[in-house]
Amino acid sequence: MQFTKAEEYGMLGVIYLSEKEPGVVTPLSEISEAKEIPEKFLAKIFQSLSRSGIVRSHRGVRGGFTLAKLPSEITVKEVLESIHGPYHLVKCINDTGVCDKSEFCALRELLVIAEDKLVQIFEDHTLETLVKWQKEKQLAVSK
Repeated sequence: MQFTKAEEYGMLGVIYLSEKEPGVVTPLSEISEAKEIPEKFLAKIFQSLSRSGIVRSHRGVRGGFTLAKLPSEITVKEVLESIHGPYHLVKCINDTGVCDKSEFCALRELLVIAEDKLVQIFEDHTLETLVKWQKEKQLAVSK
């Protein structure tokens, strides 16, 4: 399993916003430059995040984005699913019709267990958790 670039960039973008004081409007260009993400691609990702209520778009000269909720209220799962849709390791987990063996497949059973655990981890961790981990890593490196 590998994150898509959209998922990676979306996560980096919302983590960046999570580090800001609540309500601070941050231009997309600033996020793009700070995280080295192509701005047009980030704009498309942030449209999805805005539609799903993860970020709020602010228009005008001082426009940009803020988080729509506190970082402690936004799970990793919410962010990823707003970019990519429901998370599945393989197609047959969600749609048994794609494979004629899925009904009796031991591999499918293992992947269902793995997916459940992965999704649970994404649900259990918020943007606040990721920001905390990032700050801890930065402190450790700076010592």
